[in-house]
Amino acid sequence: MPTIIIVVALVIGLVIFAGVYTDFLWFDQLGYSEVFWRQKLAKLLIFLAAFLVMGAGVYFSIRTAYKARPVYAPDSQRDDNLNHYQMQLEPVRRVVMIGVPAVFGLFAGTAAMAQWDKVLLFIFRVPFGKTDPQFGMDISFYTNTLPFLGFLVGLLISVAVISFIAGLLTHYLYGAVSLTERGIFTSRAAQIHLAVISSVFLVLLGINFWLDQYATLLNNGGYRAGAMFTDVHAVIPTKAILAVAAVLVAILFVVAAFIGKWKLPLIGTGMLIVTAIVAGGIYPWAVQGLQVTPSEGSVEAPYIGRNINSTRDAYGLSKIDVVPYNATTTATAGALRKDADTAASIRLLDPNLISSTFAQLEQYRPYYKFPKTLNVDRYTIDGKVQDAVIAVRELNPNGINPDQQSWYNQHLVYTHGYGVVAAYGNTVTADGKPVFMQSGVPSTGVLGTDTSYQPRIYFGQSTSEYSVVGAPDGKAPIELDRPQGSTTTSSDTPANESLTTFTGNAGPSIGNWFNRLLYALKFQSSDLLLTNGVNDKSQILYDRTPIERVAKVAPYLTIDGNPYPAIVDGKVKWIVDGYTTSSTYPYSQQQQLQEATTDSLTAANGVGALPNASVNYIRNSVKATVDAYDGSVQLYAWDTEDPILKTWENIFPATVKPISEMSGDVLAHVRYPEDLFKVQRELLGRYHVTDPSDFFKNTLAWSVPDDPTTTAVDKQPPYYLSLKVPGADKPAFSLTTDFIPQEVKGTDSRNILYGFLSANGDAGNVKGVKGDDYGKLQLLELPDATQVPGPGQVQNTFQSDPTVSDQLNVLKLGQSDVINGNLLTLPIGGGMLYVQPVYVKSTGSTSYPTLQRVLVAFGNKIGYAATLNAALDQLFDGDSGAAAGDANVVKDPAAAGSSTEGSKAPPSANPALAKALSDANQAIKDGQAALAKSDFAAYGVAQKSLQDALNAAIAADSAAAPTPSATPSATPSATPAP
Repeated sequence: MPTIIIVVALVIGLVIFAGVYTDFLWFDQLGYSEVFWRQKLAKLLIFLAAFLVMGAGVYFSIRTAYKARPVYAPDSQRDDNLNHYQMQLEPVRRVVMIGVPAVFGLFAGTAAMAQWDKVLLFIFRVPFGKTDPQFGMDISFYTNTLPFLGFLVGLLISVAVISFIAGLLTHYLYGAVSLTERGIFTSRAAQIHLAVISSVFLVLLGINFWLDQYATLLNNGGYRAGAMFTDVHAVIPTKAILAVAAVLVAILFVVAAFIGKWKLPLIGTGMLIVTAIVAGGIYPWAVQGLQVTPSEGSVEAPYIGRNINSTRDAYGLSKIDVVPYNATTTATAGALRKDADTAASIRLLDPNLISSTFAQLEQYRPYYKFPKTLNVDRYTIDGKVQDAVIAVRELNPNGINPDQQSWYNQHLVYTHGYGVVAAYGNTVTADGKPVFMQSGVPSTGVLGTDTSYQPRIYFGQSTSEYSVVGAPDGKAPIELDRPQGSTTTSSDTPANESLTTFTGNAGPSIGNWFNRLLYALKFQSSDLLLTNGVNDKSQILYDRTPIERVAKVAPYLTIDGNPYPAIVDGKVKWIVDGYTTSSTYPYSQQQQLQEATTDSLTAANGVGALPNASVNYIRNSVKATVDAYDGSVQLYAWDTEDPILKTWENIFPATVKPISEMSGDVLAHVRYPEDLFKVQRELLGRYHVTDPSDFFKNTLAWSVPDDPTTTAVDKQPPYYLSLKVPGADKPAFSLTTDFIPQEVKGTDSRNILYGFLSANGDAGNVKGVKGDDYGKLQLLELPDATQVPGPGQVQNTFQSDPTVSDQLNVLKLGQSDVINGNLLTLPIGGGMLYVQPVYVKSTGSTSYPTLQRVLVAFGNKIGYAATLNAALDQLFDGDSGAAAGDANVVKDPAAAGSSTEGSKAPPSANPALAKALSDANQAIKDGQAALAKSDFAAYGVAQKSLQDALNAAIAADSAAAPTPSATPSATPSATPAP
């Protein structure tokens, strides 16, 4: 039996060691071993401290009780039973006296170890330079000191309580405490022992009451956080009274223990309980009910003002630029001339819809994949900034042929994706496909070729399995690199596919048997230990997603849910936003991150939202990059004024680089982070109101509209697009969102546009110099009287307009679906312009959406055409002015001067289209009649006639429309589909 126990202990120890050692190898390979050691050392020291404090407290309590045991012969049945237990315990007494404290110490140490960040934040704290409005304490007291003190006092209270219980049970076991007919008998030594522990507990309770004064500033009841009138005038004073009372009662316990009179401490304890009930509950309730509630709006106004100011400061909203925007709802000719730059760059490709389009045109092999939602970025092409929809062709392990899904293939052959695919955001081909600026295998395009940038993607958002890569020079490669042909064999390696060997430094070495054995234990894989595919140059790649890698090297950051790729400095790099957060900023409103960052996209995809945590302070303090080829991670201090980041830089020095070391190429692709924007817009729905009286009434609150393009009830996501906001000199790559009146459940809310928020995401492109306008938040406030339609109203108008409905029905006929793209809002032309691309997708298994029409709206007027320019001309009486400011804009003569009835003749004015629709209708009727008679032969003939009629209708409809470039921008040559 002892041998088995020893073997089991050794195996468990080896597994634990394998986990720790391989973690060290991972951090060391990345150059962040300091993070590993400091974090482990901090946890170890905190564990030991808590273990010793709890263990020593319990041990000395038991030891004191044992030494104070009475020595006498048993004179009753109860004493005889106790003596029997004592005799049984005696052989193992020493072990028990050490083992029990050790067990409690282990529990305490394990729990305390999880609070390592609170301890380090306290030790290395950096002041905010701002004070709270109630006590005048620096904000760092609440974010760094108060959490640590709360943790420390909580630990010591636990030690006192468990030590008291352990001492009491020991006294009872050895007869110093007993139940008699006269009551409870307690020896003199036991009285002193338990009284001292009780007094320590009361002192700690008093300290806890005192800290509770400050904690009232963190209250989060209702829709306003912080200490309100009742807290300031009733709760805080009573907390101070209770703290003093607890210390006085503690003194009474010590005195009574030595003089043997327990009347005063017992009375004091009773008074403390009564005071806690009256002062802590009844008195604040009376103040609230009698003094606050009758005049709540005026009484609470100063404290609501504190909440407004603190919340706006904590979420980076204090410097928001609020601009009254008297938007017109009347479209006039030439209204877009001043906004020609914005109109020419309006993004029509919807990154949330065209993933399958990218897949059909650019995936090439089933072992590649694109994410469900693509990313929006911008690139400078021929001196002009172009919005781009971009994605990387990642490895898809599930796409490997089931017959080839061996361990060898999954971990040694299929190791990486290949290349970046990017399309112009405002341009499509004649048949509605994306126009690629970067595509193909090998990778070609205006962003680079295989020789100008490294296209291999070893680290990506879909890369979850570990891979073994690397081989000595001259050894035949085994990694599948990229497709060169269209055939495959049943062997491990597909035919006509090029092979490669990874040559970088991306993972820990497993070239020796020791490391190889430990990683085999870590991944529980005997194949890794026994395979002949591992050599002395082999590296193992794991934790390969950008979020995982940044989260491990910067464990103090909350990571944005949407990393995005960019070709920078000759490499594909993932750009990742990291946030420092706190939940203890005084008077700031708590915000649930997952709720705030969930919208129609994250709900549909199941990914992208932040974790389920509540915060009341957030900063985008770090920008990180992850190299898609070698996985290297670089952290840059983005918000250099953030005190919490400064604290973490003290904890982990030299791990975060100054922004001066960020290249201009990376800076050019930095954008305003999406999740931070979602959190800010959620708060701004209420906190755009800065007058306490109006805030209390809550009549001016806004909400983010539901996404009108989906059937699910989820918030509309924010959208990236290049935009020149009112008052700006030039367009900027921005993140935008709409606001409508706050929706009240059970009522019919008005979907009127009340506000439009944009965040400037242009950081410049000069090495180490962040643009002055980056991060600027501008809020356009629309007057109530203007009645600008909101997104829901606009979408309803699109769907109910007879002309639009008739023409959409043409696209819907047959086996096709019409899909509404993202509904963009742009403050141009003196009002609010809505633009929505319309996609058509057949129902076949290999179908994909193509852009076929564009819907636009301005006020209550809409336009619908095959091109954006033509649709805008419908709105603005044939002269939108969208092309006036851009010499590269192609203005279709057929679209210019078109009436508001459409850019092409309606069906009634197009004989060929009318006949085709009539034939299609008759074919449908014939088919239904044939089915009713179970005449399947006739049904087949009817379906053939229907298909012919639909083809004729589409041809007639296209002939009546201008060539669909779907944009006023020049159309580059389309990349041919593979």
